[in-house]
Amino acid sequence: MAFKHLTVAQAKELLANPATVIADIRDANTYSKGHIPQAVNLSNANIGQFMIEQEFEHPIIVVCYHGISSQGAANYLNEQGFEDVYSLDGGFEAWATSCADNIERS
Repeated sequence: MAFKHLTVAQAKELLANPATVIADIRDANTYSKGHIPQAVNLSNANIGQFMIEQEFEHPIIVVCYHGISSQGAANYLNEQGFEDVYSLDGGFEAWATSCADNIERS
């Protein structure tokens, strides 16, 4: 089963499930300036630990800048055995446009 695409509205619905994990693959500096609340900043440095800590059946939403790079990362997680993986269409930019009042800063 491949990863799935998801709109901002669908992501907001999925985030009602407390088991949902948001993996933000943007660089750490950009992430610190604003990210979806509860998002984990995922990089090559911490992906191994991330995969150990997550449940394979819990939903994972992968977020990047514009929804392109997240597709490759979502596919990778899916190939590693994660069953419910999504790529956020439009990325963080779409989230920021639709949910400007729901952005966390580090």
